[in-house]
Amino acid sequence: MLNLAPPTPLAYFASLVASDEALPLLEAAAALALLEAPGLDVQQVLADVDRLQARLARRVPPDAGALDRVRYLGQFFFGELGFAGNVNDYYLPGNSFVHTVLHTRRGIPISLAVLWLELAHGIGLAADGVGFPGHFLVQARLTQGRVVIDPFTGQSLSRADLLARIDEFHPHDPYGPEADALLARHLQESPPRQILARMLRNLQDIYRMRQDMVRLVAVQDRLTVLLPQAWAEYRERGLALAQLGQHERAAADLALYLRHAPQAADRDAMAARLAALRALK
Repeated sequence: MLNLAPPTPLAYFASLVASDEALPLLEAAAALALLEAPGLDVQQVLADVDRLQARLARRVPPDAGALDRVRYLGQFFFGELGFAGNVNDYYLPGNSFVHTVLHTRRGIPISLAVLWLELAHGIGLAADGVGFPGHFLVQARLTQGRVVIDPFTGQSLSRADLLARIDEFHPHDPYGPEADALLARHLQESPPRQILARMLRNLQDIYRMRQDMVRLVAVQDRLTVLLPQAWAEYRERGLALAQLGQHERAAADLALYLRHAPQAADRDAMAARLAALRALK
């Protein structure tokens, strides 16, 4: 007998991230909104982006070089469409949801980056996301170098700008011989799985701050699917489940964490928590 029931949001997400090969970043990122909007039509979100892609393509001459394509994209994305960072309500969960960002034209750097990257790839740019200190950036790789852009502001960042941002978090000699190597290390591509993990951890921080344990567990479900050997994520889910009174599931997660993280600094505290949970069964 055929089972025609639609997959759960978690099963759908799991199917999208099952393999690194051709992982559909935009679709998986859009599917994160099912955390709060289980009835969302993700395929409609993709269609909306396709329409933007078609509008952009009509503006780019077929013989345009890569640098000109970057300029056309910037004019379209930040100028005509008006995408920008949400400076007034940065920690709004909707800033992480693609469909909301499409509607409001406001987001956080990484959600804006996901949309910028989709449009960039659509016009033939070799572009990727960058997990830079401070916040997420995007870059287009050109024959003669690269263009690095802050998706929150649309600003193109110079070498000096980038080194100054690094210095805020990792003080260094900006004129020393290690500066170029440091910059190259921080400009390495973030693959789709890393981008999704960073998006989920942004939501993790928001829901933890709001004490929304139900949605925090849903985030942790996705993180453990996305990063099955990130043992700290099982600990986080276990602690959230414990607050929801789901002691058996919480104990299973903490036991898994302790089994795979024997050198963890919080091992004694988590072992005590596990013992307390088992006593409640």
